[in-house]
Amino acid sequence: MQSLTEKHRPKSSNDKEQIRIGRTAFLGLLLAFALILSYIETLIPFQSGVPGIKLGLANLAVILSLYLFGWKEALLLTTLKALLSGLLFGNLFMILYSLAGAWLSCISMIFMKKSGWFHLPVISGFGGVMHNAGQLIVAAIVVKTYGVLYYAPILIIAGLGVGLVIGAAASFVLPYIRNIMWKGTSYR
Repeated sequence: MQSLTEKHRPKSSNDKEQIRIGRTAFLGLLLAFALILSYIETLIPFQSGVPGIKLGLANLAVILSLYLFGWKEALLLTTLKALLSGLLFGNLFMILYSLAGAWLSCISMIFMKKSGWFHLPVISGFGGVMHNAGQLIVAAIVVKTYGVLYYAPILIIAGLGVGLVIGAAASFVLPYIRNIMWKGTSYR
């Protein structure tokens, strides 16, 4: 029996071009999805007591891109999400904090996934913790005080909790998205 990758392997250069176009289009959809979730977060009256804390719903798109396409696409989507959401809904400082957290989070999730030792929700939960760690490091550098590290326990718990929920959501929708992707031409 053929595996899905063998069954949908490109047979000609035209097929390869269609796959490249399909991958690009689907990544564009994931970026749009991430930006929509970022906008929705701005509408949610979330009061945590910690300045600048957000739920991180848009990271669902990043974890999906990591599992659907790979590390390069996930890192690209992470970067574009941080830049565009900062420009659309924030300011330059938001971009700085967001990039630091997003890159640290994405890189840690990439290595955890490559290890093969962890399930998706755990990887996402750790990504949430690392996102907050990256932002705390930048905050300590920008404000030139380590007083911001007092927020670390709250942010670790929040990052882990929200990351686990986002990872569980990704685990739930991933088979359906893969099924849609395999219907026609594979984007892998």
